[in-house]
Amino acid sequence: MSPEAPLAAMALILGSSAAGAWMLRRAWSRKGGKAPWRWAGLCMLLLAILLAASMLGKGRGIFTALTLMGVAGLSVVASGYTMKPAKAGRAAREGLAPEPAEQAPSAWRTTLRWSLAGPIGMVAAISLGISYAVWAPGEAQTRLLIGGLIVPLAWGGAMAWTLADSRILRATAVLVGTAIAGFGAAMLRGFA
Repeated sequence: MSPEAPLAAMALILGSSAAGAWMLRRAWSRKGGKAPWRWAGLCMLLLAILLAASMLGKGRGIFTALTLMGVAGLSVVASGYTMKPAKAGRAAREGLAPEPAEQAPSAWRTTLRWSLAGPIGMVAAISLGISYAVWAPGEAQTRLLIGGLIVPLAWGGAMAWTLADSRILRATAVLVGTAIAGFGAAMLRGFA
């Protein structure tokens, strides 16, 4: 295979993917007659996958096609970006997503939010990881690894949730309850 062959294949795949993404976007924006545009777009994307598989091999080609489809789709969507002036007044406010309950910040609410997002969320996440490592079936090394991977994901979720939720006491109850339940389940396994 010549050095130019992969570049030519990627150019064909990218062109076919961009054409397919443009046709799918056109189908999405039309009021009627969407089916021909949709089928043409899907056929172009299928052509990109088939071209990639035949020119670059099944494993490498399909991976390359799927990656370039994402790049082409993003470029097609980004090309249609328009900047609209902001609306003023109450009618504009009704079209937006609801805001969290606006309450005046106080020292205890700020401290509680900080501790929920940080140490309390971390303790709840660790309890989930330990509970998984103790109760899940399989080899001990696998359970420990997956339990360790659960901790940062659960901690990030706890942080995002507590900082986005306007009801601090609900978040406190859920995180403290999760920590107690997780460590309690791990201790029950230790007694068994």
